[in-house]
Amino acid sequence: MAVDPIHQFEIQNLAKVATIGGTEIHFTNSALFMLVSVGLTILLLLGTTAGRRLVPSRMQSVGELSYEFVANTIRSTAGEGGMKFFPLVFSLFMFSLVSNMLGIIPYTFTVASHIIVTAALALLVFFTVLVYGFYKNGMKFFKLFVPSGIPIYILPLIVFIEVLSFLSRPISHSVRLFANMLAGHITLKVFASFVTMLGAMGIAGWVGAVLPLGLTVALTALELLVAFLQAYVFTILTCIYLNDALHPGH
Repeated sequence: MAVDPIHQFEIQNLAKVATIGGTEIHFTNSALFMLVSVGLTILLLLGTTAGRRLVPSRMQSVGELSYEFVANTIRSTAGEGGMKFFPLVFSLFMFSLVSNMLGIIPYTFTVASHIIVTAALALLVFFTVLVYGFYKNGMKFFKLFVPSGIPIYILPLIVFIEVLSFLSRPISHSVRLFANMLAGHITLKVFASFVTMLGAMGIAGWVGAVLPLGLTVALTALELLVAFLQAYVFTILTCIYLNDALHPGH
């Protein structure tokens, strides 16, 4: 039995949308699960808080806790001024979290397993920081690349390093989420395939399949944790980068 752990990440065309310049535009499984993630987020946040009960239900508590979690993250990293970016940060967190969790369900699609998706989100944050940084601070935004207290003879080197670090942010921001989701799902697929192959070998195979089955269950639990942690890491890095636009040179 062949094991192909990469097959689960294949983009599949579901419906043709249009033809532009001889190029066909299709609605894909990736786009479908993006819409599903957005739809589930809307159901959670709007559907469960519509009643606004004084004593919240379990689902309303989940929505309120999500709100407070992101709000506290912004305040602790970017200050009270960072709350103006709450809609952006909250949307990124909920989209990443819901799509990551959804991707763990068998026969679904993991949106963050494609770097084009995570790169688009990272570039959105990058250009938001760049545009708002110059809008709010003008030329003072360049203080971000000139740390205070640096001796003048090494200042050019430090500035070069700071600029290079700033320009590489979208790469590290996007690759971290993409690589963790990709590697985790490949590992799950490999161990699950071991269970299938050993199970087809009869009673002796069933005995041998116990260990990979246990590892698959353990890895699934670990992936649930990783799905949340990666959404959180993506969010807190977003807040740190936004703090640079609000307070350059600090």
